[in-house]
Amino acid sequence: MRNPLSNVVVEIQPSGIRKFFDIVSEMKDAISLGVGEPDFDTPWHIREEGIYSLERGRTFYTSNAGLKELKEEISCYLKRRFDLDYDYNTEVMVTVGGSEAIDAAIRAMIDPGDEVLIPQPSYVSYVPCVQLAYGKPVIIELKEENQFRLTKEEVLEKLTDKTKVLVLPFPNNPTGSIMEKKDLEEIAQVCLEHDIFVLSDEIYSELTYNGENHVSIASVPGMKERTIVINGFSKSYAMTGWRLGYAAGPKEILKQMIKIHQFVIMCAPTNSQYAAIEALKNGDKDVDMMRESYNQRRRYLLNAFSEMGLDCFEPYGAFYMFPSIKKFGMTSEEFANRLLQEEKVAVVPGTAFGQCGEGFLRISYAYSLDDLKEALGRLASFISRLEIKK
Repeated sequence: MRNPLSNVVVEIQPSGIRKFFDIVSEMKDAISLGVGEPDFDTPWHIREEGIYSLERGRTFYTSNAGLKELKEEISCYLKRRFDLDYDYNTEVMVTVGGSEAIDAAIRAMIDPGDEVLIPQPSYVSYVPCVQLAYGKPVIIELKEENQFRLTKEEVLEKLTDKTKVLVLPFPNNPTGSIMEKKDLEEIAQVCLEHDIFVLSDEIYSELTYNGENHVSIASVPGMKERTIVINGFSKSYAMTGWRLGYAAGPKEILKQMIKIHQFVIMCAPTNSQYAAIEALKNGDKDVDMMRESYNQRRRYLLNAFSEMGLDCFEPYGAFYMFPSIKKFGMTSEEFANRLLQEEKVAVVPGTAFGQCGEGFLRISYAYSLDDLKEALGRLASFISRLEIKK
């Protein structure tokens, strides 16, 4: 019988994150620090609006690009928070989470053989999305000595005449690193000089802790015309299960993304869209509260890591730490496996986010302080038994 499977799909490796979650789910008294999901419930006034939309019978398809009222609110939000001007009617679309927006943007922009620059460590879906579109992922290895920021020199080193798109994943999952305005201006210069488009994944834009607002590369002069901004409601409003994201960018690109969305998805969930309108209108205080709580936990982890001798640069974004375990002479997977088996604490090996994540772990602080204290106590006990390799 003919092979029914696509070789492209078969060769894509499953997410390295899920393996540890599956083990934890069956392990009594285990604590997971691996989930990239807020531990907060969706604020009640947002949930209430979703419930109310169902009670009112708002259960029909919306337009493919999303509810007009939601797109208007997204445009207002992007202007208010990040000084970005988008026409809600032609430059904004609503998607099923940020992940769908990433997939649609890549498929709308690249042809087979086009090269897409992907900084790593980074979110697990960029490489597979490029492969599924028959593009070529080109990896840029971010460096700890640069606090895992992307530099102009690193981009220039990987450029070829086939380079078409640069993925810009900041604030970064898994490292927690951010890009400041001066960093983005240097990257923008390269993009403008070499005619490169940018997919800017800004899903953690509300979760920065350096005292300054997140800056989008689309706000740099000349870059709005060549940037797709990806964002959503999962992280900032604790709405992961509502599956709602959005993209904003040039209308000629959005038109093609909506075409893909139209045939594959139809539209995002209707009640989620009504809930998101309420989030954008009245959710600023919720975001501020969650950000402050994450920042408290972030500072707690940094101090705890220092006390137990675990090396870690200070991250200023998202809700992750990316400590180094190189001095213990184990691979990331070996360290994570032993920690799980000996102390029942689950973390994610850095290699789940690219091979340059070897020697690091992703630890999420989207957990209560009580859970973090218990888990870090176990981690400290585990580290105390390890021998530092010279």
